Amino acid sequence: MCCIRNYKWSLGSLTGAEREAALRECHQRGADRLLWLCRANGGVYTKLGQHVGQLDHLLPEEYVLTMRNNLLDRCPVSAPEEVRRTFLQDLGAPPEQLFAEFNPTPIASASLAQVHEARDHGGRRLAVKVQHAGLRESCAADVATVTALVGAVRLVFPEFDYGWLVDEIRENLPKELDFRHEAANAERCRANLQASVRRGAWFASRVYVPEVVYATSSSRILTMEFIDGVGVTDVPRLRALGLSPRAVSLLVAETFNDMIFAHGYVHCDPHAANMLPTGDPQLVLLDHGLYKSITDSFRLEYAGLWRALIFADEAGIKRHSAAMNAGEAYDIFASMLTQRSWDQILSARSDHLTVERSPQTRQVAQAYMAAYGREISGLLQRMPRPLLLLLKTNDCLRSVDFALGEPVNTFVITARECSAALARERLRGAPGPLVRLAVAWERLQVEARMLAFELLVWYSGVRAWVGLGGGGAAGGATAAQPQAAPHPVPAVAAA
Repeated sequence: MCCIRNYKWSLGSLTGAEREAALRECHQRGADRLLWLCRANGGVYTKLGQHVGQLDHLLPEEYVLTMRNNLLDRCPVSAPEEVRRTFLQDLGAPPEQLFAEFNPTPIASASLAQVHEARDHGGRRLAVKVQHAGLRESCAADVATVTALVGAVRLVFPEFDYGWLVDEIRENLPKELDFRHEAANAERCRANLQASVRRGAWFASRVYVPEVVYATSSSRILTMEFIDGVGVTDVPRLRALGLSPRAVSLLVAETFNDMIFAHGYVHCDPHAANMLPTGDPQLVLLDHGLYKSITDSFRLEYAGLWRALIFADEAGIKRHSAAMNAGEAYDIFASMLTQRSWDQILSARSDHLTVERSPQTRQVAQAYMAAYGREISGLLQRMPRPLLLLLKTNDCLRSVDFALGEPVNTFVITARECSAALARERLRGAPGPLVRLAVAWERLQVEARMLAFELLVWYSGVRAWVGLGGGGAAGGATAAQPQAAPHPVPAVAAA
């Protein structure tokens, strides 16, 4: 309630630049209070704060940056006696008896658990994840408290209804608090990667899921093999290992597009702390607590939507957005997915989804959110539940890609993967020679469009390097004249 009064009292009847300056100060005070709340209560509150730190396109940057800079890898630590008590309760023996070596000082701590290094009696290095004490007992009360807070915000600011976020926490938190569920997710992820290897996916053999040691695991303790690596966004250390940011970014993008469009079983918490590149190159995936299984019908609808977005197919965007319950807010929905304006989404240029990150483009996004906050909130409430976690996944991946310097255009990879998924489905339904020929022609069109796009980006880069400025010739097929967007970018933001 302090945050709500902060906005009401500080803004009052202010207008123009004075109101904008006061609003930013309110955002920062609110973010600082939220950070204090997350740190004071831990657990689900820290998890919520970490999620806020990924919502670049939905929330003011004061909230996003404050949460991201303070909660991603700076979480509370449980005392050694609490860790020991958890072992005794779950496994019937203290850690020093179960392992040849066990370091009581954690090497990492997250919102729900912390990780200790250990060695088994055969000398193998292990990573032992131990849940913070009391989380399962306080889970229901914490969710009820967050529900009440969200309800209070909705009463004062009806345009900000985050009931969808409460629904997601209520559904997924109990699963994340059961490490047996996480172990099962890890096994299925490994099996899917092996299936991708058999299918000929070049990247799948370079993605690794650590093995689970079941003898020393329980619902609150998860023991896995220890893997050395570096942070996925630590560019200097990546280069020291001989890894280029481009190679890492490409591996990340291919891996998660394969999860979404090929398998429909998606790791939905891919923030920087949960991906560990090694020098092979290899990408180690950690923290398998939050996955989403999507139906084939939803997966193909989502693939069709992304294909329409990438190829500026206005009719396709509207059709697939309607299947996602977007209704007349299809342009807002498309902008949420791509972080691009509707005009840019429907541009005839091959690089229409490429945009330089800058204070100006962020200002446009923030103005759009401010102008259509009620519509965006309504969208989040009515869209299919799996899509909410896919949006979170996209947010995490964009943050990683941005930290790596955006060396790979992930839309190119998405175009190929979603087109391949749709092609496989067509061949499965009617594998005759004419269908095969039609599918081959469509794939050829995809590759031609993507080649034109990559050449245009290269040409623009060369022009910028020699001092002639960005830009380049438009590529690809000319799109039809787009219909005026129902929700145009506010003029103040475009200035």
